[in-house]
Amino acid sequence: MKSDKKDIRSLSKEQLREFFTSIGDKPFRGNQVYEWLWSKGAHTFDGMTNISKETRAHLEDNFVINHIEVDSLQRSADGTVKNAVKLHDGLIVESVLIPTNKRTTACVSSQVGCSLDCKFCATAKLKRMRNLNPDEIYDQVVAIDKESRLYHNRPLSNIVFMGMGEPLMNYKNVLASIEKITSEEGLGMSPKRIVVSTSGVPKMIKKMADDDVKFNLAVSLHSAIQETREQIMPFAKSFTLTDLKEALEYWYQQTGKSVTYEYIVWGGINDKDVDVKALVQFCSYIPCKVNIIEYNPIDDGEFQQAENAAIDNYISTLEKARIPVTVRRSRGKDIDAACGQLANKA
Repeated sequence: MKSDKKDIRSLSKEQLREFFTSIGDKPFRGNQVYEWLWSKGAHTFDGMTNISKETRAHLEDNFVINHIEVDSLQRSADGTVKNAVKLHDGLIVESVLIPTNKRTTACVSSQVGCSLDCKFCATAKLKRMRNLNPDEIYDQVVAIDKESRLYHNRPLSNIVFMGMGEPLMNYKNVLASIEKITSEEGLGMSPKRIVVSTSGVPKMIKKMADDDVKFNLAVSLHSAIQETREQIMPFAKSFTLTDLKEALEYWYQQTGKSVTYEYIVWGGINDKDVDVKALVQFCSYIPCKVNIIEYNPIDDGEFQQAENAAIDNYISTLEKARIPVTVRRSRGKDIDAACGQLANKA
């Protein structure tokens, strides 16, 4: 049953202080509650042990804490963990813990479903139900940090917004979540350890630059030829490579930060010399690196991983052009937790 009470985490610290003043209590109570909600991750008012029972009862009468729950958890043979995260309204998103020898990374979702229509991505086949609130994104990170400590004996080190949804289509809430994640009153993580990955929304890339964000930017490129990119990502008809180039040049001009291009190579789609040359040309516009990603099939067979020779051709050509290139081997494929596979499978 849906509660009519206000979600207390939608209030700022100042608003919490004002609430306590309005009921004749000391404003510093707002500071205490704020600390419980964010840096201590309290999911109930009863757990706020340095606050009187009377005050806790008052909070219970006026507010709710719409926290997430990890509905189910799957662990891969390679140490990857996938969470099916239940939201307060019963909807489900997925998030992933990706461990390596040097770091543990949280891959978090920003929307229930997705606003875009990338043909190779399982999430894109889901209808976008709604945007996630800042606290719902924050909670995913908190849950994965706990799992990192439990399963890998170290805290979470990095965050990528590469889960379900297009982060720049939920811009306000994504930024608010990052503010909480990086705040000393939240998780205190460095923005340099956060990557926001977009399929390429030029207007919003420019807005990020104007807002002087401190996190890193990745773009799912997959082709530097307009017609081919439209075949892979039909929305690219509206967000053209010309507009994307202009937005990325603006990003670099304003921030001085390079960009990572996420790039999958498919057989018969973007595995020819002409595709490689177009990518090298696109990489010449601003400082960047290319992250070639192993493709993870989503069952319909329309897209197939390219031959190793085609991938090697990309790597050698990029290296000759002095463009940094890495190859990311997928993790968690056995539990459908790899890149492009998040689709709430039972």
